[in-house]
Amino acid sequence: MPLLLGAGLAFLSLPEVAGFVVRTLGLQAGTPVPAGRLAWLARQHLVLALAGFGLAGGAGLGLGILATRAAGASLRATLDTLAAAAQAAPPVVVVALALPVLGFGAPPILLALAAYGLMPVMRGTVGALATVPEEVRRAAIGMGLTPSQTLLRVELPLAAGPILESLRVVLVLAVATAAVGALAGAQTLGTPIVVGLQTQNNLALIQGAAAAAALAFLTEAAWLAAAAGVGRLLRR
Repeated sequence: MPLLLGAGLAFLSLPEVAGFVVRTLGLQAGTPVPAGRLAWLARQHLVLALAGFGLAGGAGLGLGILATRAAGASLRATLDTLAAAAQAAPPVVVVALALPVLGFGAPPILLALAAYGLMPVMRGTVGALATVPEEVRRAAIGMGLTPSQTLLRVELPLAAGPILESLRVVLVLAVATAAVGALAGAQTLGTPIVVGLQTQNNLALIQGAAAAAALAFLTEAAWLAAAAGVGRLLRR
């Protein structure tokens, strides 16, 4: 379904198709965004989203693991509160607040994506590791594994399913939210949307919105396909 939706929205973003829709609806059109320009913006958008996803995923996974270790147990409530506060601020607000400090371009939206995706990954990691039976941990230690080896060889493999699911959610959120970067001057699929709003160019607006949504669905489809392929390999 994500693949079908992504393909349909990508088709809608084409200048000819979007132009037909605009004319059919009786809306004011304007100058279309060429397909080549749209593809270039999609690549820039995806790179930015993946960078933000990497920051959120890495930080969330690390903090989630820390919160489940004995050394970080006392910090769990504080970490959870900070992560919740980071997600409570909408990405557009984070971008606006970061602009005076970080300037225009990619840094403000990277900060917003990292803050917005931190809590799902951290809580997903904590919840997944909590499902690992304590007797399994004790058995691993009894076999001579160190705490680090127990985490890497036993706990994380057993908790991989829920952790990967939380990462999938954050990846899709990052791709969908990266369009906000256009407000900070970053070249993303949000750029045609902003231009369309400023100039009342409904054609560019529809193209940008359809392309941004298509990229989010196609990214999810790629993740699900990769997960299914890895699952089949592991079952052999």
